[in-house]
Amino acid sequence: MPQKTVVIGMSGGVDSSVAALLLKKQGYRVVGLFMRNWEETDGNGACTAEEDFEDVKRVCALLDIPYYSVNFAKEYMERVFSYFLAEYRAGRTPNPDVLCNREIKFGPFKEYAKDLGADLIATGHYCGISHENGVHRLLKAADKNKDQTYFLNQLSQEQLSGVLFPLAGLQKDEVRRIAEENGLATAKKKDSTGICFIGERNFRKFLQEYLPAQPGKILSLEGEEVGEHIGLMYYTLGQRRGLGLGGKKGEDGRWFVAKKDLINNILYVSHGDESPLFSNGCLVSGFNFIPCPPKENEFSCRAKFRYRQEEQAVRVLRTGADTLKILFAEPQRAVTEGQYAVLYDEKQCLGGGVIEGTF
Repeated sequence: MPQKTVVIGMSGGVDSSVAALLLKKQGYRVVGLFMRNWEETDGNGACTAEEDFEDVKRVCALLDIPYYSVNFAKEYMERVFSYFLAEYRAGRTPNPDVLCNREIKFGPFKEYAKDLGADLIATGHYCGISHENGVHRLLKAADKNKDQTYFLNQLSQEQLSGVLFPLAGLQKDEVRRIAEENGLATAKKKDSTGICFIGERNFRKFLQEYLPAQPGKILSLEGEEVGEHIGLMYYTLGQRRGLGLGGKKGEDGRWFVAKKDLINNILYVSHGDESPLFSNGCLVSGFNFIPCPPKENEFSCRAKFRYRQEEQAVRVLRTGADTLKILFAEPQRAVTEGQYAVLYDEKQCLGGGVIEGTF
């Protein structure tokens, strides 16, 4: 039987490096592919992606596998970043990493990989997958703390076909250990955090380069003016830091963002009592069922409303082809418009959609 070719997305991080190593050990012909989705230089005029690509080269040289680089900056700008800006203009809090997976990593990337002769594609995501009788299911990772199915909730059956996730059964510390034992240059490299293309820089400063700020009043929920905001897009529901407000005299707790009034450009805050942040349910649009919609229009399962959250018990009512009403078993804090509600059962991710509002 001829050797199958796997093209793996390599970011220059430890996860994709170990994924490439594991695939090679499993007998595949492995090809590394590095994506440039964002073109920008740092303060010294050096391209910030160059360092990552150098790490990809080092790992591929050690593994003795070919590697390529592809530039998707144009596609990223059109398909992901334009949406990202539009959502912030609308006062919502988008999750561009979810869109990047649907529109880039499992879109143009997959097509490019096929042009390189790929039979299969792979990434260093922490999640599992099953391919049975033409049905592709997105499974939770063994490492519950690192599980990244949340970010893959928008993938279609076609996008999940022919995909491998080599890290499905590994814990993060095992991945680090494998990297060290095999002398990979990325073994001790720090994990990247923050939004995929922004990295760890000052988010507010970054956003100001693209969206003009409109300062306005900060009011308490009782209508008292307590300060001035620098632009509603820079604040998210439940936020405590960066409000520029001191504590209330003689009272415990801190100010937090309670709601945003886009029409009047007012940021509403509350102090101490967090009850205004809690809701009993949410409305969701653009829901993508994995692998397919259920037969029932009403069912119980579990859900996450942001990535770093324990799964919550919910009751789901289907209100349209891709719209849902989700009822929470217990009130949830700071469920935010523009983020994704992602559903789960015991073993798998059932898909996700955009939160349109809460009640």
